[in-house]
Amino acid sequence: MSDRRIRAHVFVSGTVQGVFYRANTRSAARERNLDGWVLNLEDGRVEAVFEGEKATVEEMVEWCHDGSPSATVESVDVEYEEPTGIDGFEIRR
Repeated sequence: MSDRRIRAHVFVSGTVQGVFYRANTRSAARERNLDGWVLNLEDGRVEAVFEGEKATVEEMVEWCHDGSPSATVESVDVEYEEPTGIDGFEIRR
């Protein structure tokens, strides 16, 4: 796999709000030195963006299928986009 920088825009459905999914996502992304953000959506999904090396971003996308220990993930939809140069990882409100 290439170590080229990529961006994954992820939408996670299921029981993913109120179960520390965002906080666990931030911790997991920071452990992997990824940039981006995570946000609760009004429709109950969680939206996240990950930017970094291809293999690491793909690893984080796979992590999203389980996420927080208290979450029940039903689906993960991913769109790959051009990176925008985000710096750091944050929880958006």
